[in-house]
Amino acid sequence: MKKATVLLALTAGALVAPGHAERPRYDGDVPIAYMVDMSSGAILFARDGNRRIPPASMAKMMTAHVAFDLLQEGTITLDQECTVRPETWRQWHGPEAGSTMFLSPGEQVSIENLLYGVVTVSGNDASVVLAECISGTESAFTALMNRKAEELGLENSHFGNSNGWPDEGRTYVTARDLARLAISTIQHYPEYYSQFYGRREFTWGETMGGQPITQPNRNPLMGNVDGADGLKTGHTQEAGYGFTGSAVQDGRRIVMVLAGLDSYSQRIEQSTRFMEWGFNAWQSLQLLTSGARVGSARVQGGSSGEVGLVAPRNLAMTVPAGLASERQVRIVYQGPVRAPIAEGQHIADLVIETPDMPDQRLPLVAETAVGERGFFGRVWAGLKSLIGLG
Repeated sequence: MKKATVLLALTAGALVAPGHAERPRYDGDVPIAYMVDMSSGAILFARDGNRRIPPASMAKMMTAHVAFDLLQEGTITLDQECTVRPETWRQWHGPEAGSTMFLSPGEQVSIENLLYGVVTVSGNDASVVLAECISGTESAFTALMNRKAEELGLENSHFGNSNGWPDEGRTYVTARDLARLAISTIQHYPEYYSQFYGRREFTWGETMGGQPITQPNRNPLMGNVDGADGLKTGHTQEAGYGFTGSAVQDGRRIVMVLAGLDSYSQRIEQSTRFMEWGFNAWQSLQLLTSGARVGSARVQGGSSGEVGLVAPRNLAMTVPAGLASERQVRIVYQGPVRAPIAEGQHIADLVIETPDMPDQRLPLVAETAVGERGFFGRVWAGLKSLIGLG
């Protein structure tokens, strides 16, 4: 089907100083790094973003994503109780089993508390117990993880377990895919994201002396960067130290990924520096407010011959801080769009072309629903085509 393109003239507000926008540079000593501005979809930085890497505990982001999806569907509930199998406890208990929620054999734990164990304190035991509770076996749950990865377009990711434990290379991701996974979680499950990723600490289990065990969230941005509220750290000898993080400031949200770092302290330092660079070196300029009509698209086989295109949310573009830049804005869609069309359906993109920058693509949705053309309408359309009026 032919791609339709419409050129637009949009203003983005006054900037501090006119001039050609050169892409800001980031010189952090990191082997793998990736950053996306969610307000515009712009990729602000990419270093080896498509290299396959072991995710360590960052794999738990997919475990949580699958659980959030099932919660939203109503397949599971937060108050649903799960039993800690003694075999699972033995496998994921003790210093050789990595991060733990400090579960006990035979214990009954709600899905809500297991998710705190997975997300807030990165418990390997919590991940496996959750997986077994939802799907019967961990391997059945990882099938759900891989199905979701395919659905999200994570082309270079595969999951062999629920917690990211080294498994001879069966589990791998890329920084780009981790960013896409984080963005999907934030966009589709905002309430669950806020509840579980934004928590500062979680208490579960007891010491030998009977004292409750409280563990802090390992997020290195919390307390160091304003607006930090997610997502997951990861560390194994194989993977090094990694982190997928997000923060929001003045309504602008950035998602970042670092991987292959050498130490815990380097992860804190580089994560903080990288996120601060994202907010300071770039600025977001609003293009359209939510619901603003931009243009229209042709409709094939519909009760109407065209449908309005509107912004589904406030849409912005990202440019280097303090500089204006030449830009071209286009509406692009695969047209004509075939009816029926639902109101709010994504049917086109606003594409922003800026020198020295990758294209920024923002979604446009149908302003109204368009039903299929009735029988007599189809006959009339055929007659018009035959006599050259269509």
